[in-house]
Amino acid sequence: MSGAQPSLRWRLVSRLSLLQAIFLSLLAVLIVAALWATGSFISLQPEDETINAISQSVGRDQNGTLVLKETPALAARRGNLPGLWFTVRDRSGAVIKDGSVPPAYEAIGSALDGIGQARFGSNLGGSAVPAARLQWVSSPAGEVQVLTGVDGSVSPLRVLGAMGIVFFSALLPLLIVTAIATVIAAPLVVRRAFSSLDSAVARAEQIDINRQGTRLPVDDVPREILPLVEAVNDALSRLDEGYERQKRLFSHLAHEWRTPVAILQARLDGLPAGPLKERLFEDTVRLATLAEQFLDLQRLNHRFEPASVNLVDIAEHVVSELAPLAIAANYEPCFIKDEEAVEVLGDRVAIERAVANLVQNAIQHGGRSGRIIVHVGRATGITVTDEGSGIPQEERDRIFEPFHRLPGQGKGFGLGLNLVQEIARLHGGKVCVIDGPAGGAAFRLSFPTAG
Repeated sequence: MSGAQPSLRWRLVSRLSLLQAIFLSLLAVLIVAALWATGSFISLQPEDETINAISQSVGRDQNGTLVLKETPALAARRGNLPGLWFTVRDRSGAVIKDGSVPPAYEAIGSALDGIGQARFGSNLGGSAVPAARLQWVSSPAGEVQVLTGVDGSVSPLRVLGAMGIVFFSALLPLLIVTAIATVIAAPLVVRRAFSSLDSAVARAEQIDINRQGTRLPVDDVPREILPLVEAVNDALSRLDEGYERQKRLFSHLAHEWRTPVAILQARLDGLPAGPLKERLFEDTVRLATLAEQFLDLQRLNHRFEPASVNLVDIAEHVVSELAPLAIAANYEPCFIKDEEAVEVLGDRVAIERAVANLVQNAIQHGGRSGRIIVHVGRATGITVTDEGSGIPQEERDRIFEPFHRLPGQGKGFGLGLNLVQEIARLHGGKVCVIDGPAGGAAFRLSFPTAG
């Protein structure tokens, strides 16, 4: 589900990158505009259009004489500049004049052959000399010197070309460098800002019902997110308090429950033997078992120091304790061991309760006939087998859920097998259901062996 949620981290990175790109682009445009306005970056002169149109109109006839052809570009400049004038001169001294050439420029000739380009004009002494531009350029007739006035405008194509030069030579490299820096730096900055949240997430993953007191760290948490972290910690505190009250209540109820059950068992002992006494005895045992199971729930919440225990001794003790109940229910209890000792690391009381729950489960659901076999082996652990109707394949995973009972079996409270599974899990072991040799149910409880 988390993969479908939007990423706040990458949302911040993308928005930060976009905002940075916009500001840098605006800054670059302003810088270029300022340089352009002051003539420090690139300068588009209107006479460049005229000189280019003139140079492309110059050619030579069959005799090699310079001639002027009326090209569309030259005609367009004539239309835009009614007073257009110019002179064209090649290296041999041949000259073409067009329009009314100002007298100040009539005598310009070979004296300027060594000058690539120049700008002229004056307003001194009361006589104004119009501005002009001289430039040697390439033409279909070879290299020629063009001298013309500076009036006119720059065409949109030249403006776009100049803008392209500005973009690709200055703005684009700046944007590329900025984009690379942003892609590298922005995630680092955001990751650094989220590092405190990562530690909070790691701590949150450790929160468990058996780990009361766990709180999210508030060190270095951003001020904007601190209220959320503090609210979660306050909620965890309330949950811990409620859980402690619930544990105390269950523990108190379980202890209080044992007293009237013990009194009831003592009074049953005084009744004459008979089927009714046996039934009442079984029901009383069920009540006692329920009380013990509630106590087991509380014990599972406390950590234990693992010690070496012998599964053979535990299983043999449970069978001897529950043999009268099994015999009274018309079963034949049977204990089988492959060897004298099978050592595991664990809590003896907890493992003993797990085995007792398996035997009691067999007594309740074994069909009230046949044998109940408790087998202990190093490779298999403890296996409790009955000769009843067995457990359907589709129910074998669900029977370990708390308060789950098989259809049609009203006895039991659905806690015993769940407790067995929890005890096995706390010991690093497991419990599973297999088919019994006589068609009944077989529960196998296994633990990692010591050593």
